[in-house]
Amino acid sequence: MVDRDVAGLGAARAIAFVAPALLLIAVFLVFPALWTLYIGITDYQLTGPAAARPSVVGAENFTRALADPLFANSLGLTALFVLGSAVIGQNVLGFGLAWLLRGVRPRLRRVVEAFVLLAWILPGPVVALLWFAVLSRDGGTLGLLLDRPATAWLVEYPMASLIVFNTWRGTAFSMLLYSSALAVVPPSHLETARLLGASGPRVVRDVVFPHIRGHMLTNTLLISLWTANDFTPFLLTAGGPNHESEVLPVLIYRQALEGGQLGYASALSLLLLVGNLLVALGYLRLLRRRA
Repeated sequence: MVDRDVAGLGAARAIAFVAPALLLIAVFLVFPALWTLYIGITDYQLTGPAAARPSVVGAENFTRALADPLFANSLGLTALFVLGSAVIGQNVLGFGLAWLLRGVRPRLRRVVEAFVLLAWILPGPVVALLWFAVLSRDGGTLGLLLDRPATAWLVEYPMASLIVFNTWRGTAFSMLLYSSALAVVPPSHLETARLLGASGPRVVRDVVFPHIRGHMLTNTLLISLWTANDFTPFLLTAGGPNHESEVLPVLIYRQALEGGQLGYASALSLLLLVGNLLVALGYLRLLRRRA
């Protein structure tokens, strides 16, 4: 029989070592998830009689959400936001920067990486304020550069503005991950491809991508989940105008705190969680197939 106590700690000591981590997981992950599930099947509200004595309504909140045009609108906008700013924007820009920075001087590479990282590590409200200055109708930097000083970019092009903003802000993670991934590509393979006359795009497609496809899937999974749950768009557009940029986290916030419908908002949160789980399972299945 195989001895499972390899470290020789004993069951009691092993449990004692992992107990703090399990306690934190239970308090900050398991309990909130179960509490959200409970609230999602009630008519719990922020104020009024239902705040003190909520009633169990079963699946009513979920069926209401599936028939709600605002939920359908937010679901589509969230998919567009994730596809445009994460799957395409951050992936392409992050890989492009990592690829271009391979051959530059170390000092220049560190400077570029520092500026890209700065956009990622700055607090959301600070970044939102900076982008207000860029996209403002009154003397905004972008309007002045394009000779369109009176253009209200966040009103006329809300989703395009959010996609560009999130791409700019979140590219740092993809750049760092792809920089590490490119380090495992054998230089001899790249040199052989060049000697055979392969162009830059063909080298990337036929030599680089096969070596880093696992990293690509992992990166896409992480940035997709982060973007789907990102609340920063609220700081720029608050879901407006006329719900045109109301992604799911913003819709949940407005239903819970502006509308006071905590039960319905919790049901929306659970639907978002289920969507995240389905996306994660899809990516993990692709990752196993390509392993």
